[in-house]
Amino acid sequence: MKHASTRNVVERCFGLLKMRWAILRSPSFYPIQTQCRIIMGCCLLHNLIRREMSIDPMEQEIYYDPLIENNVDHATIDTIAASNQWSTWRDNLATEMFNEWMENRET
Repeated sequence: MKHASTRNVVERCFGLLKMRWAILRSPSFYPIQTQCRIIMGCCLLHNLIRREMSIDPMEQEIYYDPLIENNVDHATIDTIAASNQWSTWRDNLATEMFNEWMENRET
C-alpha cells in the first residue's frame, strides 16, 4: 500500500513537471548529462515557484473541479489505526511464510 501511494505521488509530481515544462513532454535527444541538467533545472525552478508563490496556478488548474463544492477532498486519509482483523491476517501470513521457509530450508 505504501509503495502504491508513493508511486501515485511520484507520478503526480512528474505529471505536474511535464505540464509546466514542455521540454519534458517529449523524448530528448540531448546527451545524458544535458538531460540530467535539464531535469534538475526544471525541478529547481518548480521548487522556487512553490516557495515564492502561496498558490501555484498550475496546481490550481489541475486540482480544481468546479463540480466539487469548496474543492475539499473528503476522501483524504488523515489517520491510520490497526484493526484486529488486519493484525490477525498479517500474523497468519507471516507464520505461513515462515513455515514455508522452514520447510524449504530442510530439503
